[in-house]
Amino acid sequence: MRSFLVLILAFFMTGPLQAYQPIRIMLGKPDENNEQAHITVHMPIEPTGKSIIICPGGGYGGVVAGPEGNGIAVWLREHGITGVVLQYRLPRGRHAVPLSDAQTALKYMREHANEFKLDPNDIGVMGFSAGGHLASTLATHAPSETLRPDFAILIYPVITMGQHTHGGSKRNLLGPDPSDALIKKYSNELRVDKNTPPTFLAHAIDDEPVPPINSRLYHEACKQHAVRSIYLELPDGGHGLNGYKGPSWDKWQSEAIKWLRWLEG
Repeated sequence: MRSFLVLILAFFMTGPLQAYQPIRIMLGKPDENNEQAHITVHMPIEPTGKSIIICPGGGYGGVVAGPEGNGIAVWLREHGITGVVLQYRLPRGRHAVPLSDAQTALKYMREHANEFKLDPNDIGVMGFSAGGHLASTLATHAPSETLRPDFAILIYPVITMGQHTHGGSKRNLLGPDPSDALIKKYSNELRVDKNTPPTFLAHAIDDEPVPPINSRLYHEACKQHAVRSIYLELPDGGHGLNGYKGPSWDKWQSEAIKWLRWLEG
């Protein structure tokens, strides 16, 4: 807590050109592998009060915190949205570890919303690839309202651990020989219910590593439970959408911003 107060003090004492530099905050304590999760908070000059916890991908074997993390936060800042990049611990078969870090991040941002000029009831989650699986896990495994995000944006996400999963993500999260019960637990299309937050999904039809049926399964589950959901099917780009550039990349970004405004209306 003391380190957080020091960061906040430094934030208000800096000059106008430095006042909104990203702030890194450590979460919890180092684990048995000496790993520790952290968040990097990117505050806009004129925050709207909305914030999004960003879960980068990496197949649960790494965290692509550049283009799918801090780069996204910089884009969100342009729209007055506070981006919170989550550097979660890698599971290495410890399936509960990434979700624990995501829940800790969400709880932290809600508890400190005033310090960051945020609305504690307008905190969403966004995820890419395996980070999309983590984001959808956060959205569908909440033990309480406090630990459930207010909306979710899932971009070429891994959703299922079943037939259409991404093999590397499944192996890194669940281990080499997971039980049927564990596979079912983390197949998030099976976890959607009436309390699942509104969700925006985008996926290229030519994505081979993570087939678009992942997004379709989640979208269909949302419709079955009367959860507001939009699925944007992109015509090309593959996995990673042409290296995070081009028409398909631009399309999901513009449509996601429109969707967020629609939610507010």
